[in-house]
Amino acid sequence: MTPNPRIVNRKLHRWGAIATALPFLLVIATGLLLQLKKQLPWVQPPEQRTSNTVPSVTMPQLLAAAQAVPQAGIRSWDDIERVDVRPSKGIAKIIGNSRWELQVDLASGAVLQSAYRRSDLIEQLHDGSWFHDAAKLWVFLPSGFIVLGLWGTGIYLFVLPYLARAQKRKREP
Repeated sequence: MTPNPRIVNRKLHRWGAIATALPFLLVIATGLLLQLKKQLPWVQPPEQRTSNTVPSVTMPQLLAAAQAVPQAGIRSWDDIERVDVRPSKGIAKIIGNSRWELQVDLASGAVLQSAYRRSDLIEQLHDGSWFHDAAKLWVFLPSGFIVLGLWGTGIYLFVLPYLARAQKRKREP
């Protein structure tokens, strides 16, 4: 006997929702925060601007500026994850391994702002890599495929009553 596709679809939809509940909740919550990262200083510090569009500071001057901010915990280049130079805004963002962000004036080398940056952590939670690289591929990727399936089964469940009514109208004289 062939199982009823409607019942199978509902069961797949129900079990898929249960299987992806926690990973998908984390993806949604972190995705919302990432959508608002430029508007929420708690997530990512607001970008400063200067009128200096031609960089004149050297890399050793950037390191010295970063070392001058004790809470960043930067003692050497080993403590720096990346330097993001934005000439059009006149700043360099120095992001430390401690997740501390320093915005430095590209002309004077002065620290314009120092603040804790959570957006990178939130991105790691969003894609699952914070837990482990294997979690990204073996939990979050399959969850994405299951959610895609949930979308399909959900559309089917939405359209099903309309199809049933249309078939009923065809049968009735």
